Amino acid sequence: QVDLVESGGGLVQAGGSLRLSCEASGSIFSINGMGWYRQAPGRERELVAIIRSGETKNYGDAVKGRFTICRDNAGNTVFLQMNSLEVEDTAVYSCYVDTTIVEAGDYRFLVVWGQGTLVTVSS
Repeated sequence: QVDLVESGGGLVQAGGSLRLSCEASGSIFSINGMGWYRQAPGRERELVAIIRSGETKNYGDAVKGRFTICRDNAGNTVFLQMNSLEVEDTAVYSCYVDTTIVEAGDYRFLVVWGQGTLVTVSS
């Protein structure tokens, strides 16, 4: 079992900043990648940022140059620094983790999603 705990959402004015965090815990053998997607009302879910085990980072086109993803030394917590926020960034941000877990002595892949945190950017 793997659990994700997200924090950091809230209300901010356009041009402001927020920092999201997401911590993974449980029977994790390795983390292959962690990241964030977001979904605004009436819109499809879209990629925000991903960081993979080799420290490769990918960003959605809408956030490049404004958002930065990083993780702690233990590798099980990711942070999303969001700067120069725009009204269009308003959405539910969901963290996910792509893991290899140990279960009953066997290894298997498991992707887990967080419950989501609301980010609201006002004009």
